[in-house]
Amino acid sequence: MSTPSTSRPARGRPPRLDQGRTIETALALLNDSGLDALTMRRLAGAMGVQAGALYRYFETKDDLLTAMAERMMADASVAPEGGADWSDRLSVLARALRQALLAHRDGARVFAGTHSTGPGTLGFAEACAGVLRDAGFADADAGRALMAVVHFTLGHTLEEQAALRPGGGSPADPDVLREAVSSGGYPHLTAALPTLTEADYAPHFEFGLALLVAGLETLRRDPHHR
Repeated sequence: MSTPSTSRPARGRPPRLDQGRTIETALALLNDSGLDALTMRRLAGAMGVQAGALYRYFETKDDLLTAMAERMMADASVAPEGGADWSDRLSVLARALRQALLAHRDGARVFAGTHSTGPGTLGFAEACAGVLRDAGFADADAGRALMAVVHFTLGHTLEEQAALRPGGGSPADPDVLREAVSSGGYPHLTAALPTLTEADYAPHFEFGLALLVAGLETLRRDPHHR
């Protein structure tokens, strides 16, 4: 008996729908139009299938977002130099997470609230926890410090990406903040305006990361904290 022709794709032609290609297509749509425009129906159209076919791999849109977040985390898999100071190694990981989220439009929004247990996400968390435990942090402190680093990086990147105009890619007009501050009698904010309206978010991230790491170092050295 001959094998039905529908049991395998034609030679040299990839299957129309598979999980990996669906995730990559979803990320391409995300980069093109943003998270709000990413729907299961639009994704199905880009894949050339009916919307119902996507539910073979993703029962809900949240499942799709989790898979997309996991794919992003593959780009955050870095191996900090073992001989470096723990604070430098942890900072390298935090920077890698930020860059992985920035690599995709609305990347931080996609990642926020997802709870992937894939190798990319768990590998990143394992690397952070390992740096902290090797530095002498208690297990509970290592876990909380890991969460603090991820939450700080995620929150910063959310704000960083939100500052981009939906269609342009240029920072939001700082004149709006300047006008509001100057017309309201805020002398301290006026003094800080050059920094508050700075378009480059990297120095802001590095400043906050340095504060976080310094706080962790103080905790690590505290003999009364166990």
